[in-house]
Amino acid sequence: MLKANLAVQSGNVTMSSLEIAALVSKRHDNVKRTIETLVEKGVVTSPQIEEKATAGRPVVYYLFKGEQGKRDSIVVVAQLSPEFTAKLVDRWQELEKQIASPIFDPMAALNDAEFLRGTLLTYSEKVIALEHKVEEMKPDVEALDRIAKADGSMCITNAAKHLQVQPKFLFKMMSEGHWIYRRAGGKTWLAYQDRIQSGVLEHKVTTVERSDGSEKVVEQVLVTAKGLTKLSKMIGIGGVAA
Repeated sequence: MLKANLAVQSGNVTMSSLEIAALVSKRHDNVKRTIETLVEKGVVTSPQIEEKATAGRPVVYYLFKGEQGKRDSIVVVAQLSPEFTAKLVDRWQELEKQIASPIFDPMAALNDAEFLRGTLLTYSEKVIALEHKVEEMKPDVEALDRIAKADGSMCITNAAKHLQVQPKFLFKMMSEGHWIYRRAGGKTWLAYQDRIQSGVLEHKVTTVERSDGSEKVVEQVLVTAKGLTKLSKMIGIGGVAA
């Protein structure tokens, strides 16, 4: 089992002579001598020298990095113990996969001040953006609230003006949404009963006197304040052009 004498530094996988010694079950000084001999013969390039602090004397070791280090470490292991070469290749592939898809360690993240600062900054920016959005929407929300609390009703044409849409658009939307309908062969719009019962529409019936003295019954759909609010939400708080 390989130990953690390795690191991922700036996107580069590294492996130390300490890890190689643990892999092939050899003394570290023997591994170092093998590396030095291969360097002298020009078989491998001279690896980076590092120092590790310990309770006793500092330990000096060799560090293999990148593609060249991968190749040289395989040569070293093949020289020391050929049967372990496959394990070393597998280990390098495992490390390279960690570079491509690093494993997220929540405990390590909590101890990473830079990660915490970045996360806090990201969420702070989101909160600020949401606060700005709420402020931008506040006048429209207040306007809708005033409409909902207002008394009185209005015809669909006037409702369209309040909603900043063309009357033909509003008539079409209300017809397709089953708010209003026309009888077969009729020209007058009528309100569906369930819309009247829910308080979004009213049905006004008036009697008009004709020029010849006869009377005519006129029916008209009125949009209530509650209905205007609901229609506004259906269209979108900002209104739409049609």
